[in-house]
Parts: sequence; structure tokens; C-alpha cells
Amino acid sequence: MTTSASGDAAFCADLVRTRDFTSYAASLFVPPAPRRAWLALAAFRSEVAHVRDHVSQALTGEIRLQWWRDALTGHTGGTAHGDVTGNPVAAELLRAIKEYGLPVETFVRLIDAHVFDVYDDPMPDIAALEAHCRDTSAALYTLRARTLGVTSPEVVRIADHAGVAEGLVDVMLALPRHSARRQLYLPADLMNLHDVIAEDVFMQKSDEPLREALAHLRREARKQLDTAMALMGNAPAAARPAFLPVVIVQRLLSKLDSSNPFDPPSMSRLATLWTIWRAASGSLFKS
Repeated sequence: MTTSASGDAAFCADLVRTRDFTSYAASLFVPPAPRRAWLALAAFRSEVAHVRDHVSQALTGEIRLQWWRDALTGHTGGTAHGDVTGNPVAAELLRAIKEYGLPVETFVRLIDAHVFDVYDDPMPDIAALEAHCRDTSAALYTLRARTLGVTSPEVVRIADHAGVAEGLVDVMLALPRHSARRQLYLPADLMNLHDVIAEDVFMQKSDEPLREALAHLRREARKQLDTAMALMGNAPAAARPAFLPVVIVQRLLSKLDSSNPFDPPSMSRLATLWTIWRAASGSLFKS
């Protein structure tokens, strides 16, 4: 590994350890080669998923996302739009794509899904939200499995269910942040069903309609998670470590049952690491 490559890998590891400790902890339980790719994947997701946090205008966010599309589809790297070697996350991600034959179209769909983030449009319905989760969270499960050498249909099915569960939980955990900037990921059909008023959510009123809507969302997340766990036993053993983050999703989902919607639960790094270590040591996730 060159000094430059070592620096890029270290940058990604530090970024993921800071922003996405669950992914960092899960990466500790795979061999060094896929671990480096996992950290590149997680660093990329963090960069793309948090574009809204770093821009004040939607157009600026769109430009940042377009840069990533260009980088991954061959329009950068010293050609049309500059050299991606100046971006350690892009450099590491392109290395992982090349080494493991990761499908670029999966990354492009993920980027396209995050265009929704830079605007304040309401999420139209739960089907649209679940599609968003499949293009983002679920995609990462399938990509991690590919770095472990598995691309089976069983893995894709598990990833779909696990990704939807993770995405729905993330929506509930991010409710205070989203509502503070007048952004809603709660599906409009679910809000209408439970008579949730958007302005009340923006004012962070923890009323009964909102609690009922969130309970509905938790039931859907639990259904998806239970299906993923039930299918895990039929997954190729080599792919199972790719799903280690679901144990954190499971813990957080249980905590959400008794938490205030605008004061969601969290897990310490020690608790996260212990939970993932315990799962990795069990028979279900062993490769």
C-alpha cells in the first residue's frame, strides 16, 4: 500500500468511527481486505447522506451529489471534471469498486435517492419511503455481502428487509433533526391515517396522533426486521457478517417503544461494540 493509499484508508476509518460507529464496529469482525472496502462504503454513505447538513441551498446539494455521480461513472479521475485522488473517500471507494466488481449503478441509485434529502418535499407514502430505504440502506447490505464474495438472491431478499427496517428506524431517530429544518420523512398517507398535522411536527409537539403514527412505523420496521432475521438461516454463511448492523437496529427499535419522539434513544460506543461482538460470536452471524 502506498503512503497516499494508506492515508486515504486511514481518513475513511476515522470518518466512519466518528460519524457511523455501528458500521465501524461491524467492520472489525471481517478480514482486513473487506474491512477496508466496508469502511470506504460507509464513508461514502456518510458523505452522501449528510449533504443536506452542509449546504444552505438545494442547488448546492444537487451539485455535490452530481460530483459523486461524475466521480463514479468515469467523468472525473483526471478527465472531464477533475481528479478524484484529491478526495480520499472517492479514491477509496473507486478502489473498492474495482477490486470487488461492485456495480456502479447501485451507487448511482443511492445518490439519486438522496436528492430527496436536499429538498423539503413531503414523503408521499410508505411505499415511497420503503423504496428510498431499499436504494440506500439495503444497498449497503448487498454491497458489503459482495465484498465477502456473495451475490445470491437470498442475500438480496434479506438485504431488502433489513434495509427497510434500518431506514425506518433511522427516520424515527432523525425526527428531531428533520423537524427542526421543517423536513418530513414521515409518509403522508401514514400521517393522514393518524391525523398528524405537519405543523405540529415542526413545532415538535409530541401528541397522540404522532405517537400513533410512529407506533405504526415501528410495527412495520419490526415486521421487516423479523423477516430478515428469519431468512438469515438460509443465507450463505460467508455473507452473514454483512448483516451485523441489524442487531443495533433491533436494539434501537426496542428502545424507541418507550422514548419521547423528539428525544430518541442512542447507544454508547461500548454498548454498540459489545452488542455486535456478541452477535458476531453467535452461530447466526458466523461465516
